[in-house]
Amino acid sequence: MPDSNSAADTSLFARPVVPVAGDDDAEKTARVALPRIAAVGGEMLALHVVEKAGGAPDKASVEQREEHASEAFAVIEELAAEAGVDVRTRVAYGTNVAATILDVAREEDASAIVFSPRGGSKWAKLLTGDVSDSLVEDADRPVVVLPTSN
Repeated sequence: MPDSNSAADTSLFARPVVPVAGDDDAEKTARVALPRIAAVGGEMLALHVVEKAGGAPDKASVEQREEHASEAFAVIEELAAEAGVDVRTRVAYGTNVAATILDVAREEDASAIVFSPRGGSKWAKLLTGDVSDSLVEDADRPVVVLPTSN
């Protein structure tokens, strides 16, 4: 365990929440986040949010979405082990992905929310709302947006 004056105690990468949408996203995000987390001796919470439809029928069953999360977490856990980073995983449920990520970061007392943007057209973001923008605008802690490649 690091001493109270170590870089891990003050770094944004000490205890980040790292949201992942799926296994491809998990790999891309892990490859850019894990070296930074490892450099400070940090630990990571990989988070997958299952978006609930809020009364409307869900696009996929809860079981299908949890399996999707398990696949993403398997990628994260393998890469974290290679990088020497402790990782925990968590599935959260909510009707608003960004708000759910922010709630989990608050509950976990995360040092930051760290992610790589997932892309998508500006038109799609306008129609569906942009989780990235909401995270940055509504956060009560630092949000670190990493490049998509190292």
